[in-house]
Amino acid sequence: MGGRSPDSVALSWDLLGAFRAVMRTGSLSGAARVLGVAQPTVRRQIEQLEEALGVVLFTRSQTGLVATETATAALPYAESMSGVAEALVRSVSAPADAELGTVRVTCSEVVGVEVLPPILADLQRAHPKLQIELSLTNSNEDLLRREADVAVRMAQPTQSALIAKRVGSVKLGAFASEAYLADHALPRTPAELLRGHAIIGKDRDTSLLPALAAVGLPLKRKDFALRTDSDAAYIAAVRAGVGVGMCQVPLAAGPPPLRRLLPKLALELPVWVVTHEDLRSSRRVSLVFEHLVSALTKYVRAGT
Repeated sequence: MGGRSPDSVALSWDLLGAFRAVMRTGSLSGAARVLGVAQPTVRRQIEQLEEALGVVLFTRSQTGLVATETATAALPYAESMSGVAEALVRSVSAPADAELGTVRVTCSEVVGVEVLPPILADLQRAHPKLQIELSLTNSNEDLLRREADVAVRMAQPTQSALIAKRVGSVKLGAFASEAYLADHALPRTPAELLRGHAIIGKDRDTSLLPALAAVGLPLKRKDFALRTDSDAAYIAAVRAGVGVGMCQVPLAAGPPPLRRLLPKLALELPVWVVTHEDLRSSRRVSLVFEHLVSALTKYVRAGT
């Protein structure tokens, strides 16, 4: 099926949204749940998009819809267009100088689940007319494409046209629950930790392994008693007594409190708050940015 020329294609945001939702969920039913519409509506939108583009985007299989190479190639453009559309909606949600409207904040899963909720509660009490969209992802949403207005990141941003404030570094250590330690002796050295303890680690994400090796824990994926790339599940497993895990020091205060093992075994992650320079004139974005800078500065200092 040959593609049409670009000037012959009229696309609506609804069609692009349906396409993006199907790509993310892998099914019409999953996309319908995400979009809050009926499944036949999503099917019709995908058919309309294929008709408008003159291509096949999905084929059916027993496990759901399978994206064609054309769909995979088109996804980054659809994501970019959808991000711009959502940024447009946020930009007109209130006048630039008003303390109201919508601000989209993106951060990692552990920061969004464990750190930001009380910080955002304080923000809401101070500025009740603000509306926050909280996007939890361990991949960096692109501020240049306006996928988010403010980001909390654990690495220094490298893109130009961004305003970035480093609030400090959060310390990480090895922690275990009291329930776990009731059945296991306290390790006195990294070697004892490696020999006699269940260790919780990441599954496919191996980015932390070199840093652990540098502090005396040369671990491989096969060495972990439990593996998960979900930060929330990781922390929950440590608290439940599954094993020993690396945890941000301020989070270990609980509840429930965790006990630190081998205090000299420590890592640090830089914490940055970032926004796009074009948003500096937006009062609502500035309020969120400055509030996060202030609150996260206190958070990282709590772990020192």
